[in-house]
Amino acid sequence: MTASRYDWRGNEQDTVTGALRQVLASRPDHPFLQMPDGKLTYAQFDRRSNALARGLQARGVKAGDTVTTVLDNNLDCVLFWFATNKLGAVWVPVNTAYKGEFLRHLVVDSAAAIVVAEQDYIERMMLIEASLPEVREVYCRGSRPDGEFKRIQLHALAELYSEDDSPIGIENSPDDLSMLIYTGGTTGPSKGCMITHNYARSLARQVNMMNNRGPDEMHWSCLPLFHFNATASTVLSTMIVGGACFFTHRFSVSKFWSSIEASGASVVNLLGTMIPLLARAPDEPAMKRCVGQIRAVNGAPFPAELQQIWKERFGVQLAGVCGYGLTESTMLTSLPYGGYYKAGSAGKRNEWFDVRIFDDNNRELPAGEAGEIVARPLQPNVMFKGYWKRPAETLRVMSDMWFHTGDIGLFDEDGYLFFVDRKKDYLRRGGENISSFEMETTVARHPDVADVAVHAVKSPLSEDEVKVTAVLRPGSKLSARELCLWMIDRVPYFAVPRYVEFRDELPKSPVGRILKYQLRDEGCTANTWDRDQSDVKFQKR
Repeated sequence: MTASRYDWRGNEQDTVTGALRQVLASRPDHPFLQMPDGKLTYAQFDRRSNALARGLQARGVKAGDTVTTVLDNNLDCVLFWFATNKLGAVWVPVNTAYKGEFLRHLVVDSAAAIVVAEQDYIERMMLIEASLPEVREVYCRGSRPDGEFKRIQLHALAELYSEDDSPIGIENSPDDLSMLIYTGGTTGPSKGCMITHNYARSLARQVNMMNNRGPDEMHWSCLPLFHFNATASTVLSTMIVGGACFFTHRFSVSKFWSSIEASGASVVNLLGTMIPLLARAPDEPAMKRCVGQIRAVNGAPFPAELQQIWKERFGVQLAGVCGYGLTESTMLTSLPYGGYYKAGSAGKRNEWFDVRIFDDNNRELPAGEAGEIVARPLQPNVMFKGYWKRPAETLRVMSDMWFHTGDIGLFDEDGYLFFVDRKKDYLRRGGENISSFEMETTVARHPDVADVAVHAVKSPLSEDEVKVTAVLRPGSKLSARELCLWMIDRVPYFAVPRYVEFRDELPKSPVGRILKYQLRDEGCTANTWDRDQSDVKFQKR
């Protein structure tokens, strides 16, 4: 029987570990991963991940357990993903910029007994050790840091790699959890999206379809491996076609073209402000030598004017991704490689999801009318399995068995989806979702702050800038600069506010709710302090 668009059985079901087995059967000695700390073929990667899985197994990690990592882009990070999955366990990558309450919440929420971290990040964990009751061991990648844990045992990462690199022999199912990817909490703490093996495989397949990617292309990325974009859209999509991928430690405008030239990459993944910054950067010798080398550059937002620049200036054939999705449910709408699409649209409905536009009463709206984008799967295991340990939150976004994205959009008469605005009260900066709840919780801990709202201010580049609007306690002499400096040590670098304003009171509704839409609309007033116009500098990591 031929599978139709609405055939629940119609999609391929497989696992992350199954993808590795398949490529080992056909291209074991082909280059796979090239990272700042080295490179591995598929066969080498398989043996190294087996050795790590054996080491984790010896320390009590079993199927269903979580293993949390706070690692930069390096071979160990990807090896931990596959090693945990080979045990039937769940990998939990943590944003490496997290510290303080942000870091504590994710480590505690993931419920992992073992945490692996870079040397630089372990000191952050030492500061919050008393509030990490379930962590029993921390493994350090790099030299042993200064300081000591009082209760938690600290070991070198090398101790986790066993001399036994034989296969584990545990089989995963397509609906087993592969990883937890934490979203920036919008109205509460960050939530772990439960990503099944087949969901990760499904996204990887979709990305390859949209890029028409082949096995002999190099895929380049600077995106961090704690993002679903990097894990599924680069690592796993590469594995499925049996190709190779090249990761840098982080994004750099000045080093971008030399890295592209050295890697030989023809497919590139970017995000957010990276796209306009590169498009408008001055010419350089490496850039000129690379004209025509990049076939496809994936990224969002990628408006038509920037697509034109990338195509005309850099010789790119495919600029941008015509699609829409979230971590909970990626590629709700999309178009395959080479398909025509309307400028500014996010593609059309595809074979994986039924996507509609609802009003506030869950009634479908006709073409041309804006409302909330909702969706439900047409095939099994193609979206998240819910929020980790948060059944009530999962049910809240699954009203009437439709996943409610919290975004506003519309379909035109030809079936193209157009994103209109965000319904959720969150911020997005530098490709990162930022929890206004966690930001406000942090700022409210300052002894001089009586009331606070953290909200977005539109950026001339793309996405948002972060603004803190606060009310100080009577008699306080706190300056905006001092508050910003105080926050640098307590929030991720990408969440450090650009703007700070002090007011006598915040605008509120009759029931006492802060009117953030009013603050967003007012933007930067004459009394707003701008970090970019100050002497405040900090390390962005």
